[in-house]
Amino acid sequence: MLQKLSTIQPLIGHTPLVQLESGSLPVDLFVKLEYTNYSGSIKDRPAFHMLQEAIYSGAVTSTTTIVESSSGNFAIALASLCQRLGLNFIPVIDPNINPIYESQLTLLCRQVVKVDQVDYTGGYLLSRIEAVKSICQQPDTYWTNQYENPNNYLSYYKGLGPELCAQLPTLDYAFIGVSSAGTITGLSRKLKERYPHIRVVAVDVEGSIIFGNAPKPRYISGIGASKVPPVLQHAAIDEVIHVPHADIIAGSRALLTEQMIFGGASTGAVYWAIKNYPWQADRQRKPTVLFLCTDKGTAYLDTVYNEPWAQLTTEKSALVPSVAK
Repeated sequence: MLQKLSTIQPLIGHTPLVQLESGSLPVDLFVKLEYTNYSGSIKDRPAFHMLQEAIYSGAVTSTTTIVESSSGNFAIALASLCQRLGLNFIPVIDPNINPIYESQLTLLCRQVVKVDQVDYTGGYLLSRIEAVKSICQQPDTYWTNQYENPNNYLSYYKGLGPELCAQLPTLDYAFIGVSSAGTITGLSRKLKERYPHIRVVAVDVEGSIIFGNAPKPRYISGIGASKVPPVLQHAAIDEVIHVPHADIIAGSRALLTEQMIFGGASTGAVYWAIKNYPWQADRQRKPTVLFLCTDKGTAYLDTVYNEPWAQLTTEKSALVPSVAK
């Protein structure tokens, strides 16, 4: 497996950094195109690093079954890597997964577990985690555990962070979507070492409880969570913006029409947050602003980019009250 790992590693990372048209925004805007990674998303970075470290430590051997809870990209990354390495992988998903991702996982994995029990927050994450724990009672199983495994955020601290530091001579703002919190934790630590005055802005979805908001049903995968990821305690965050479902949809479409970047929902949320941030136009120098295009919008054609779905989801998210703990 170590030899196979060495052939995969060059296919992950060193993604393009592109300067965008900032329009009326008084900023210099840059995006890192993470969808050019091996399986098509930023999640290749932690998936590879977690598997590599588990193989090095002996926790994973050629007979081990890998298990993980994921709303999409992380499962696709693990499935692709495990297929290449000859490992069995069981993804645990829920009804909010994009249909394209579910079809892809069905093709790549011998078994896909789909939970349908809503947890107390109105989401499925806690139910998925219980299913993972149940599967892991079987012998020779390994849970990568993206919410607690330090190799999640270390993959960004050691990989994506240094890449950005080498590409950008100055950086004033980084807008980063949050789910398992690995990206923002690893990047915030590395970027603040290189750019001491940088402002790290976390972007979350309404209904997510990551930053203490009341839980509410969420209908868009890839951003937000029904629990506070333990790795978040290591992050260095200056500000948090919660984006409503309707604005995530609007941000995704604006990114496509204004920048010709066909991104996923979390990228749309971040783009909306940047466009609506209270920028000061009277600064002596335009601030340099970074965000990540974590995946392509292809998997969201039936959801975020589908008008009937978008209208229904906007109506549902506006009507559903917060769920009390």
